[in-house]
Amino acid sequence: MALSNPSQLLLRNDDLLQGQSILLVNCPDPQFCQQLRQLNPDSQISAFNVNFAEHQALANMPGIDAHFGEQYQADQPHDLIVLYFPKSKHEFQYLLSMLASVLHKQGSVLVVGDNKGGVKSSQKLASDLTQSYQKLDSARHCTLFSLTYQDSLPPFNLVDWIETFAITQHGQALQICHLPGVFSRGELDKGTELLLASLPERMNGKVLDFGCGAGVIGAVIASLYPQCDVDMLDVNAMAVASARLTLDANKLKGNVFASDGLSKVVGKYQHVVSNPPFHQGIKTHYATTETFLSDIRHYLTGNGELSIVANSFLKYAPILKQHFNHCELKDNANGFSIHHCK
Repeated sequence: MALSNPSQLLLRNDDLLQGQSILLVNCPDPQFCQQLRQLNPDSQISAFNVNFAEHQALANMPGIDAHFGEQYQADQPHDLIVLYFPKSKHEFQYLLSMLASVLHKQGSVLVVGDNKGGVKSSQKLASDLTQSYQKLDSARHCTLFSLTYQDSLPPFNLVDWIETFAITQHGQALQICHLPGVFSRGELDKGTELLLASLPERMNGKVLDFGCGAGVIGAVIASLYPQCDVDMLDVNAMAVASARLTLDANKLKGNVFASDGLSKVVGKYQHVVSNPPFHQGIKTHYATTETFLSDIRHYLTGNGELSIVANSFLKYAPILKQHFNHCELKDNANGFSIHHCK
């Protein structure tokens, strides 16, 4: 697999990639880790990813101490941190605030990212935390920066980053919690709202909320149908943590876990409900959802049902008809379509 452009930019500045204890944050490239190991054969190299698929790719590499979750903590500080700029600017601020506590006093921080992904705005975004922010290099439509933190910063507290908003669905009032980087910040998105209005009239058995985000769909189902066993999954650690927070805030029961697509799903479900993701990074990305649509039938009971919402321009109906005996367009409004399949 070819190296991403940000990783290529880093490697042409390999004189900066030296340290005794190095932390890579949201690095998408196992090959870059291998080359970093060659540059620092005697160093401790750690990796922290909020994307479960990226974490798994690095977790199997020898010599890499891989971590996954919504928060990174270290026993010993790092003298070099390399942060790949995330797709969410709010998540960048969250990560930068979190990482200050695990950097050695004489350590250095590099920030790298795709220009179209917003990395050029990183200096302004970091202004409340940093005393210097310097552009080092640019190539392959990417930019590399170094930064120095302010001398004294307040301790990082994850609770300070939890945002909430209220929704009412089918007469049920719920509090939705979310951390930075989670889809639909601060409000219920139109697609999910349409999907919730089109839920089956009766639900029972095991239910899966695929790509759960902040846990809106799963929480609504758990509140309306407490007899259901609700599972919720997402590839993003920030979403997994947010969904758990949402369940706790509403005193609801559910099982939330990280999964790359359906890789960690076990057993069969009576209902699968989803507002599936089709954006990844700065590009429209369909592969994960198309794989989900073609494979999900293997995780449904004999009379199981699938309900999804999609932007109307996405041509998912032909894919669904290939794999289900009965498919119905339940609703089509505000640029979204609701598909129900058995």
